[in-house]
Amino acid sequence: MKKENPDLELEKSIQTIFDEHNGNYGYRRIKLELKKRGTKVNHKKVHRIMNKLGIKGDKFRRKSRKYSSYKGTTGTVAKNRINRRFRTNVCHQKLTTDITEFKCSDGVNLYLSPIMDMFNGEILSYGIGMRPTLEIALNPLEEALKIVKASKYRTTIHSDQGWHYQHNKWVKTLKENKVFQSMSRKGYCLDNSPMENFFGLLKQEMYYGEALCSFEELNKELKNISIIITTSA
Repeated sequence: MKKENPDLELEKSIQTIFDEHNGNYGYRRIKLELKKRGTKVNHKKVHRIMNKLGIKGDKFRRKSRKYSSYKGTTGTVAKNRINRRFRTNVCHQKLTTDITEFKCSDGVNLYLSPIMDMFNGEILSYGIGMRPTLEIALNPLEEALKIVKASKYRTTIHSDQGWHYQHNKWVKTLKENKVFQSMSRKGYCLDNSPMENFFGLLKQEMYYGEALCSFEELNKELKNISIIITTSA
């Protein structure tokens, strides 16, 4: 006698959500949608069922234009202290940051500037705005510094060579708080692969290179989905 499938209803729900969103949603986003509809399930199980059903949110494979804050040597260029040594067993010892751009359906852009702890991938703080101002990088830095100030080891924060991170205010803030500064080599995005990977997952689960929602809607949803990616990666 054929054994009854205990996940039949869940499989139907996952397939329905996937179809409703034209194959855009990945397993983390489907997990969030299931929760909204009253079904709590582990993201790993959603992933396993999607593999079983042969469905995958892969519309983001079409690359969108990547935002670059590099404007040449406009200030201080730090050496690459991290040098792709991303792993650490110490909380708050190695941080990384960057800025990415989202295009919204209402014709404006959204810029996201998170600060990540390389120890566990946790997003300590982030800035969001319609323009890539200095404050969008400095404000989350100041929040993160409050968190790491009790660390037993001296903190290093890594970034690319964008103008925000060469700016005198950024450099001065780090020196005043006795934080080492590290920068990727120009043109080597893999020198900051933890943040590159985070942005890739975030856009795959949320954005897909298309203007799907307004600035306010995207702003609200980013706060939810970034937490899911951080806690389930």
